[in-house]
Amino acid sequence: MAFYSQVADDRFESTENTRGPWDAGSQHAGPPAALLGRAVEHLAEKLGRGDMRIARLTFDIARPVPIAPLTVTSAVRREGRSVVVIEAAIEPHMRCSALLIRTLDDAAPAIAEPPPSFEEAVAKPFFAIRDSVGYHTSMEVRFLHGGFTERGPATCWMRPRIPLVEGEQFSPLGRVLVAADSGNGVSNVLDIREHVFVNPDLTVHLFRYPIGDWVCLQANTSIASDGIGLADTALYDGRGRIGRGVQSLFVNPRQPQ
Repeated sequence: MAFYSQVADDRFESTENTRGPWDAGSQHAGPPAALLGRAVEHLAEKLGRGDMRIARLTFDIARPVPIAPLTVTSAVRREGRSVVVIEAAIEPHMRCSALLIRTLDDAAPAIAEPPPSFEEAVAKPFFAIRDSVGYHTSMEVRFLHGGFTERGPATCWMRPRIPLVEGEQFSPLGRVLVAADSGNGVSNVLDIREHVFVNPDLTVHLFRYPIGDWVCLQANTSIASDGIGLADTALYDGRGRIGRGVQSLFVNPRQPQ
């Protein structure tokens, strides 16, 4: 059991574990974001630049990713001494631009905020949806503050219950990306029965990769009256702050079914 099975070098079969809450035939954006991050990591390895680390990934979500066979492409767009840019895509649904920055041991003292409590976090129910299997059953979530069915800011710890690709272990980057797109969901400020609030993009900044299985999202959502919103999420692991995720939001009244 996994989010995907690999059927060729660039071809993947999607499983029902990727299913999101908005449509039974579409994926939550977390798994395909992690799949594109995997493609970026693999191409970066081929460059032989062990001194480079991914510091920023921007995902443009042109349309929902279907639960279907997917082709993943990747290419180097710019390579310099200190910066590399790699693009990856699942056309015509989702594209990723990744910025890699050169690292140097002991370049500066490590400075970061301590993490929110993990020991006090508890499991809480997901939105009421009709599908029994999907992203909501494939991720383990423990809330310190807020909840899926509560409105307002939230702090939660997340980890995948299954591999990203069958037969492989999640990379540290993948564990962040499969969770980061949930910032909008956990900090929702509107009733899912009355409004659609989906993100057409996601940007993740990381100054280091997570250590351990769990990633913490400390998320807050703001919305303007004309239907544009922002979900802003601080990211942590068990040792402290690791980065930030930001999502633009399209917000509209839900159409009667």
